[in-house]
Amino acid sequence: MNVVGLDIGGANIKAAGVDGRTTSEAFALWKDPVRLSAVLRDVLARFSAPDVIAITMTAELADCFDTKRDGVHAVLDAVIDAGRFARIVVWQTGAEFVETDVAKEIPLLVAAANWHALATWAGRLVTDEAGLLVDVGSTTVDIIPLHFGVPATLGMTDCERLQAGELVYSGVRRTPVCAVAHAVPFGRAYCPLAAELFATTLDVYLLLGKIPENATDTNTADGRSATIAAAHQRLARAVCCDQTELPIDQARSIARFLADVQRQRINGALAKVLSRRPFTMSNADSRESEVPTAAKPHVVISGSGSFLASHVIRSNTTLCDVTVTDLSELLNCSIAETACAFAVARLAQERIRPLN
Repeated sequence: MNVVGLDIGGANIKAAGVDGRTTSEAFALWKDPVRLSAVLRDVLARFSAPDVIAITMTAELADCFDTKRDGVHAVLDAVIDAGRFARIVVWQTGAEFVETDVAKEIPLLVAAANWHALATWAGRLVTDEAGLLVDVGSTTVDIIPLHFGVPATLGMTDCERLQAGELVYSGVRRTPVCAVAHAVPFGRAYCPLAAELFATTLDVYLLLGKIPENATDTNTADGRSATIAAAHQRLARAVCCDQTELPIDQARSIARFLADVQRQRINGALAKVLSRRPFTMSNADSRESEVPTAAKPHVVISGSGSFLASHVIRSNTTLCDVTVTDLSELLNCSIAETACAFAVARLAQERIRPLN
């Protein structure tokens, strides 16, 4: 059975087949929502005709939709139009697939369920009582506690997960640098960052060599190429300079500072999640109850920012010596970057049968 998984976001559409073939398409949904069906048709055409299309989404939050319900309905209608000859199933946070007509009736369970699909599939790599999945993408970080491999979050919606520290709205490409820090070291003092979309974290990691240059990638703050030279220009604007006023070594120094601040923010959320049992148990609690301190969790990392996830885990005093499984090493980088789409495809292969 040929299954294709779709992870439909507001800025990127990711697709994966169960055979490991993947693709990703940058698409600013909020600018042109009527083109969604055409873009999906183009994405699906890169695969052999699927028997089943398994979908998950975050695109319902795009501000071209008045409500999440409207967004879910629009996304589902676009998929139905693009994949009309396949069976279409939708993952929801009740840990099962539903048909599109049912999905329209439970939009808040379907909305932003991609993290749950990934955790349900990747969680099988964790057999211990305590585990974690840390997925770092272009826009967000998911910190998902696992209990014997099953998602065990406090929150289910994105708002609840933000409050619980299980979702951090900071990624390795799309986050404006002014949302990472208010000011950066510049010369002998600190300079406030312009509250404008001049540069993003993509520029930070281009300058630091963590993301490779791609002259054909123009999905940047100014629409110019994702190169070191262009990143230098963009980061200079963030302190109201140009590249002649901000030498490349100073730009890299600012980039290192921003990367450090971002890691601290993610570590703060991680600490919040780790403070809950069964991850940690104070010595006092252990003595009084005569129960040993809980074992350190097995950690699975994934996403286009897995390099950042790895750094955060290794620099965390609680997790510095835990077992870490990196999907980019276990499988490959393209699957790790489209992990939610791959997960939903594999789950559908196990659970769903085609219409014919």
